[in-house]
Amino acid sequence: MDAWLDGNATSLVVVLAAVAAVLLLLTLVLLGLWLRARRVARRATRDRAAAEHDRLDLELTLAEQGGRLRMVRELHEVAIRALTVIVSQAEGARSAASQDPGVAARTAGTIADSARAVLADLRRVADVAFDGEQEAGPAPEFSSIPELVDAARAEGLEVELVESGDPHALREGAEVAVLRILQEALKNALVHGGPGTKAKVTLGWTEDGLQLLVEDDGVRATAVRNGLDPYEEAQKQGYTVGDDLAALTQTPTGRGITEMRERTELFGGVFDAHRVAGVGFTVQAVFPALRFHNAVDETTPGPR
Repeated sequence: MDAWLDGNATSLVVVLAAVAAVLLLLTLVLLGLWLRARRVARRATRDRAAAEHDRLDLELTLAEQGGRLRMVRELHEVAIRALTVIVSQAEGARSAASQDPGVAARTAGTIADSARAVLADLRRVADVAFDGEQEAGPAPEFSSIPELVDAARAEGLEVELVESGDPHALREGAEVAVLRILQEALKNALVHGGPGTKAKVTLGWTEDGLQLLVEDDGVRATAVRNGLDPYEEAQKQGYTVGDDLAALTQTPTGRGITEMRERTELFGGVFDAHRVAGVGFTVQAVFPALRFHNAVDETTPGPR
């Protein structure tokens, strides 16, 4: 009897010990989960606080930029009205000078004073718009196109430059717009196609306009660089007429594409960018009247 009781007592102790061990293990697991949940909650709280801080900072920045834009618009409108007056004064002086040559001399001083006032307003616009930024260097000119091409070649892009037609002088703003479009197109060709990509740059001059065309074979170059046959890769990917149509009809997006389109349209041009299925990418900016366009509204073409 005593042996039986001792055996049962031993079994009970073992069971209790096992239960205690399980409870201890569960307690440790729950404690670990609680500590982990607490750390996650703290991290989430910090992340929310950081996100809230960033949101408030962004709202303040947007409010500040909105205020600057309003000031720029106001000063811009003042400058436009003042320039309208200057143009009227100059036209009046030119008309009156045919009968009284002294009018031109007398009016020149008034026009100069008005122009200085407009220049001061435009400088205020620049100060407001580019507060804290370094002063821009001299604007690039068309003569720097070879340097731009050489720089792209030095980075691994194989560039062919073709120019046709008779070049004509452009306003500084128009030159900058065309050069920036070319620069961005070559940059995109190198970024997406990599070293070894071939890019053909075509500048086609017309009597009043200019066509800029940049064609690259970035997709083909990527296949070659990876030791693949471009034609076989195109066949493997199963290019169809639908793919070609999609490449032509789907408008690419991105900051660079948007800026190129805006620069083109600012000078009365038409912009197009599309993928060439299995080959690469094409960028085209056509300016029908770049020689006479003043970037504000269409001017009447005439002798320069």
